[in-house]
Amino acid sequence: MEQLVEIRDLLFSRENFILRVDRLELQRGRLYLLTGPNGAGKSTLLRLLAQLLTPDRGEIRFQGRLVASERDRQQLRRQITLVEQTPFLFAGTVGHNLAFGLRLRGIRGRRLRQLVTGALAAVDLVGFEERRTDSLSGGEAQRVALARALVLEPKLLLLDEATASLDAEVLPLFEGLVARLLAEGVTVVLSSHDRESPRRLDARHLVMDGGILHQVDRPFPALSRKSETEQKRCHVPLKAHGS
Repeated sequence: MEQLVEIRDLLFSRENFILRVDRLELQRGRLYLLTGPNGAGKSTLLRLLAQLLTPDRGEIRFQGRLVASERDRQQLRRQITLVEQTPFLFAGTVGHNLAFGLRLRGIRGRRLRQLVTGALAAVDLVGFEERRTDSLSGGEAQRVALARALVLEPKLLLLDEATASLDAEVLPLFEGLVARLLAEGVTVVLSSHDRESPRRLDARHLVMDGGILHQVDRPFPALSRKSETEQKRCHVPLKAHGS
């Protein structure tokens, strides 16, 4: 399996907190479940992977290429998206939020509308384009943030406690969506302190403990049959074509 991210001897320090990663390898099209207690450094690690923080030392490679400068980090941010536990949504409509990043990339017209429609359908929010973000529930806001990440078609999707605000009936849909992303070659890292997640998701295990990352090679059990059904329900393709 193709390697997407490789980290060696990484050290990041901030005030009284130190995060260390001796070695981390993320493969293309694989799911990684990042667990650990509050304050262990899960969110910090995700922000380092998203190129939003710069380590004090260490080596990060993306698709074999060394990330060595701010320009490298800026270019990588176009291929990596992070959905935080409490996502920030722009004032205005849901459609505006999803279209913002696409317009920055020069995408307009029919293709933009196709991508927005497909991403909202993938998170079961069909017809939400004109809904105002200040009228959304916590779970709806989380799904809009996820759709905003999906619409940019990332190679690496980072989810920080992304299931925390989701209703129980939405979780099978979310798991089916993750399975589809993996099949399309997207690498997903899901941070959670939910001990039930390993039973629901086919994931490799990453454990943060006291700022130190441990990579566990064994996989967890595969998606449940119910999640496979939800995967088939998400039939709208994330990657829309045309102009």
